Amino acid sequence: MIVNSKEMLEKAKKEKYAVPHFNINNLEWTRYILETCEEMRSPVILGVSEGATKYIGGFNTVVGIIKGLVKDLNITIPVCIHVDHGSSVETCIKAIDAGYTSVMIDASKYSLEENIKMTTEVVEYAKEKNVTVEAEIGHIGGTEDEIDSDIAYAKVNDVIELVSKTNVDSIAPALGSVHGLYKGEPKLDFERMKTISEKVNIPLVLHGGTGIYDDLIKKAISCGVCKININTELQIVWTEAVRKFLLDNSEVFDPRKIIGAGKEAMKNKIKEKITLFGSSNKY
Repeated sequence: MIVNSKEMLEKAKKEKYAVPHFNINNLEWTRYILETCEEMRSPVILGVSEGATKYIGGFNTVVGIIKGLVKDLNITIPVCIHVDHGSSVETCIKAIDAGYTSVMIDASKYSLEENIKMTTEVVEYAKEKNVTVEAEIGHIGGTEDEIDSDIAYAKVNDVIELVSKTNVDSIAPALGSVHGLYKGEPKLDFERMKTISEKVNIPLVLHGGTGIYDDLIKKAISCGVCKININTELQIVWTEAVRKFLLDNSEVFDPRKIIGAGKEAMKNKIKEKITLFGSSNKY
């Protein structure tokens, strides 16, 4: 069933686990994620970046693919359709109008005042449509949709102010994680993470989940993280499996077989993450 993120994240916060956010890039990836989450009885947030949205065809196409698969595959676990890193109010509104059930407005590159203004606009529009909103504050490092940024840790008082003035449903404070692959050791600020969780009392989101050691993931969950984003890791295992298939089967030209060669590797990685996050058998 397709829902917004409110109930699933509140349940995760209460029961101390994290809902997996897996980015989708095409129909096949969406199917693999949905089938695996259904098998594991885990709620899931299907994150779609603006780049992936353009690649797939547009907001309406994304929603059509997900709704069609949920119906045809008899998916019964909660599924959230989520904009990942919406760069503008207009982007979020277009996604909401197309049928997305959750949006992330990422105004973190602007001043706190402008971030609050933009986030408030999205929240006011989203609430009328029963859509949940995630915001970001501080700068999460690394590369997302070919945009590079350095880490700038979120300030506790800034997070409190943004949450109190916007009424967002979840918040992604920059606390040391990065998008893509780590060039060094992850340096998560757990003390600040725990303080923010206690002060704002809404679900925290951890972006850049790829490459963070399992024990650190578990510690983050204990500090209030209720949603963890995974993308790069799925890309890596899928690509490795497809490359091997093509090397071993140079005569194959059927795109279904080529894309499908990464299916099991992806599903295994998804199962691994669901188990680590503690979200299996929650529905």
